[in-house]
Amino acid sequence: MKDLDATTCTELEAAAFRRLLEHLRERTDVQNIDLMNLAGFCRNCLSNWLKDAADAKGVALSKEEIRAYVYGMPYEEWKERYQKEASPSQLKNFEESKPEH
Repeated sequence: MKDLDATTCTELEAAAFRRLLEHLRERTDVQNIDLMNLAGFCRNCLSNWLKDAADAKGVALSKEEIRAYVYGMPYEEWKERYQKEASPSQLKNFEESKPEH
């Protein structure tokens, strides 16, 4: 994308990010621990990265506001509706892959 101007590049990146969020909102069957085990990040990581970016720009957004944006609903509601208890194998994989996160 080296031939694109900065604005177009940012717009394309933003569109891809919005699509990623939409995909994660649709795939409520995919647990955060699965994402962490496979990719080294999850919905909460995305929320934290957005919070860091907002803070760096001086934009006052709370952790709860950002999580609701990422999850498409309040985080506590998402957990209640979709979060499942992690299995022993998921927890083992998470502990083993922690240094990579």
